[in-house]
Amino acid sequence: SSDCWRIIHLPEKPPVLPHLQPTVDVLACAVEPQYANTIVRSLNHIAPLEGLRHVKRIRKTLLDGGQYRLCVILCVDYGRNGESGCVPEELNELVKTYQLNVFNAKVHEFAATTKEEWQEQCKLWPTSFHPPTYDTEGITGFTDEESESIFNFMRIAVGLAKSGSQHVNAAVIVDPSTSQMISRARDEVYSSEPVETVAECGTLRDGDHPKLLSKCLFREEKPACLDPYGWPHLGSDSCHPLRHAAIAAIEKSASRDRRLFPSEDSGVGSPLKKQKIDGNTKGDDDLQLGNKTRPPYLCTGYDIFFAWEPCIMCAMAIVHQRIRRVFFAFPNLEHGALGSVYRLQGERSLNHHYAVFRVLIP
Repeated sequence: SSDCWRIIHLPEKPPVLPHLQPTVDVLACAVEPQYANTIVRSLNHIAPLEGLRHVKRIRKTLLDGGQYRLCVILCVDYGRNGESGCVPEELNELVKTYQLNVFNAKVHEFAATTKEEWQEQCKLWPTSFHPPTYDTEGITGFTDEESESIFNFMRIAVGLAKSGSQHVNAAVIVDPSTSQMISRARDEVYSSEPVETVAECGTLRDGDHPKLLSKCLFREEKPACLDPYGWPHLGSDSCHPLRHAAIAAIEKSASRDRRLFPSEDSGVGSPLKKQKIDGNTKGDDDLQLGNKTRPPYLCTGYDIFFAWEPCIMCAMAIVHQRIRRVFFAFPNLEHGALGSVYRLQGERSLNHHYAVFRVLIP
C-alpha cells in the first residue's frame, strides 16, 4: 500500500536550527531617515559587506507611537587591535559628520535555504531570501495523483534493482509531462556470471586457471554507487567499471532519441528531422514512446528514479543531462552525493540544478 510511503525534499543545504546557525559580529548605528540613503551609498563604496550579501544594510523597527527607527550596518566587527567595537579609520569621518552612535550587533553568516529559516533569521537582523533557481513545483507538496505516479515509478526502480541474482542499483528516466518511461537500466559494472569471493577461492597457486584467478581477485558485488572503487575484472564485454545504472540509462535515452529523430545525413552536427512518432510505436524495450514532434535537449525536464542514492559521478552525469527532479529510495551512507555525504544539488558553481527527493518506503 502507498499509504505508508512518503516523499521528503532534500534541500541544497542541511537544515540548521536557528539557535545553532553561525553569526557574525557587526558594527551598526541609528541614523536619521533623511540621511539614510546618503549614508548607505557611502558605506557601499567604503565598506561593502563582502561575504554577507544576503544581509540587508538597514533595519527598520517600529517604535511606540507609530514612529520608525532606522539602524544601519557600518561594517563587520573584526576586533581591530584586539578591541571589539573599534571603528575603522576609513569610517571615522562618516561617523563624525553624522554624529553616529555605534553599537554592536549580530547577523547570520549564511543565507537562508528555506522560507522558515529566513523568517527566523529576520528576527535577529533582516536578510534576503532567494528561492532555488530550479522549478519549485512539487517541492512543497504533491497531489495524490502525482504522488501515486512517483510511487509507481519507484516501485519499478526498486523491482528492477532486485530482479537479478546480484545486488545492484537501478535507474528509471521518466517524462513527467506524459508519465511515460524514457529508459531504464541496472548496473552493468559486473558480469552476469557468478563471481566467487577471495575467501571462497582460498589461496591461489601459480598455474591456476586465469579465469578462476580473475574471478577471485574481486570482493562480492555491491550496487555500483555504493562501491564505486570496487572495479571488477574487465575481461567481459558485457561489463565496465563506469557503467553505473545512471550511465546505462542515459545511454539508452540517447539511443532512443537517435532512433526517433534520425539525422538527415551521416555528417556530424547535421540537423535533426522533425519526425512525428505514432503514439502506439514501441521502443527496443517495449516502452511506449508517445507523440514527439521534436527531439528534446538531452533529458531536459525529465525525472530520474534510483533505488540507491547516486554517487558523485552519477549525480554529475544527470546534471549534464539537465534532469529536473531526482528521486531515490535508499541512502548511500559512504558515497552518497545528494544528501548522505555531499549535496551536489547545492553546488552554486554548476550551470544546472535539480530538485532532490527521497521516497521513504515502509
